[in-house]
Amino acid sequence: MKYTTLPNTDVKVSKICLGTMTWGEQNTQEEAFEQLNYALEKGVNFIDTAEMYSIPARAETQGSTETMIGNWLKETQNRDKIVLATKITGPYRGFDHIRTPLDFSKKSIEDALHKSLKRLQTDYIDLYQLHWPERNVNIFGVRDYPYHLSEKAQDNFAQILDTLEDFVKQGKIRHIGLSNETPWGLMKYMEEHRNGKLKMITLQNAYNLLQRRDEIAVTEVLLQENIGYLPYSPLAFGVLTGKYLNNQQPEKARVTLFPAYRRYSSEQSLEATQRYQKIANKHNLSLTQLALAFVNQQPFVTSNIIGATTLYQLKENIDSINVTLSEEILEEINEVHNVMPNPAA
Repeated sequence: MKYTTLPNTDVKVSKICLGTMTWGEQNTQEEAFEQLNYALEKGVNFIDTAEMYSIPARAETQGSTETMIGNWLKETQNRDKIVLATKITGPYRGFDHIRTPLDFSKKSIEDALHKSLKRLQTDYIDLYQLHWPERNVNIFGVRDYPYHLSEKAQDNFAQILDTLEDFVKQGKIRHIGLSNETPWGLMKYMEEHRNGKLKMITLQNAYNLLQRRDEIAVTEVLLQENIGYLPYSPLAFGVLTGKYLNNQQPEKARVTLFPAYRRYSSEQSLEATQRYQKIANKHNLSLTQLALAFVNQQPFVTSNIIGATTLYQLKENIDSINVTLSEEILEEINEVHNVMPNPAA
């Protein structure tokens, strides 16, 4: 395994982070334990979850992923061996079964944090993240900013940071970060940091061969402000394994089970996937290796959040840390990207 540190901290994390959102829906607790044990054995010390998991989000399974992780921590006593990240749910997505209102008020953050701590059976969260903003932005399959649907953002960035800092002082949170955020949102938090507030040290956004949108503007902010990047969906809901090509619908695969998760399954995305498959074949790589190694090698990536429903998938995903793409392969990837940039939103 390779390691880095979360920016502005001395917290060492593996370059591969174990994503967990299928646990409680597609995976049982026994399978979750198997994944956790295997990942830790292979040097993965970074685990990411969220209060809204498992996915798809519904009242019957809300919090189940954190509960499974908490049960594993209690059974194994491995809390000191992992860096644990979780997230508070944002508004607008129809998840009122979690709390009402869904916002980042002091009351909501306190409620979310304490419930996560209880489910995770821990006294502290290493990285506590805002799952998405309190305003309408172009995320979750929306390519362009919805100007006509958006509204002036609340100027409550300082209050949110004050609330989070209070929990840092209490020892319940070590560090804070963002998820599904835009360059403007990142800079609003940096503006408050310059005024003496706590710094958001990481950003967790979707990033993969079919969705490199953050390279347009976000990566400049990451560089200039020294913010870590935690890409999720590096395999684009499994599309970048090639398993959905030629109209295949593998049994128990996410898009097969949950057709609403098709943001990476457009005609253009599948055409681009076929082109990336040809590159992988040419260089004796699996498409999975190509897709994950591409993300791992990006200079702005702190840790790549992978997910799996089987140990076989998990092994290949973790082993991608040992794959290095040559300049020739990277040039071929960029040739496809230049012709078909960001076919998925």
